[in-house]
Amino acid sequence: MTMQETLATQLATSQKYFQGTVSIFDEDDSVFAPTSGMFTAAAQVAHAADTVDWFVKGAFGEGWDLDFAAIEARIRKATSLADAKAWLDRAFAAAIEAVRGATDEELLGPIPDERMFKGQPRAAIVNGIVDHTAHHRGSLAVYARVIGKTPKMPYA
Repeated sequence: MTMQETLATQLATSQKYFQGTVSIFDEDDSVFAPTSGMFTAAAQVAHAADTVDWFVKGAFGEGWDLDFAAIEARIRKATSLADAKAWLDRAFAAAIEAVRGATDEELLGPIPDERMFKGQPRAAIVNGIVDHTAHHRGSLAVYARVIGKTPKMPYA
């Protein structure tokens, strides 16, 4: 298996695990947040999607967008789980396309914008994406428990 296919498989697997976690939520759960000020369920998914896009743009595009206040404002507008899940699917598709379309030299070359992942190869974003989505799967599992739902085992 090539490096590109290995990275694409890691991304697809992370997406599958995330989809399993969010599959127990209904559209009516979109605006649930455990306490005031926390992300809603839809915003949690939108944040995961936006962050996948952020990693790809940071490593392969225009560099890192570090305007976190603007990013958070964009995420807080998410009110639909269906829309957020569709965004997540698009984001993972773009990430998979980016790693599949990159040469070995590009994947192993350093990320040009050194403000984040300084000195790391572009391929390092895959670990970042996997770790970040795992974090939000955990958050969403807690949200599910709070509303009386049982999270699915993501690895089944």
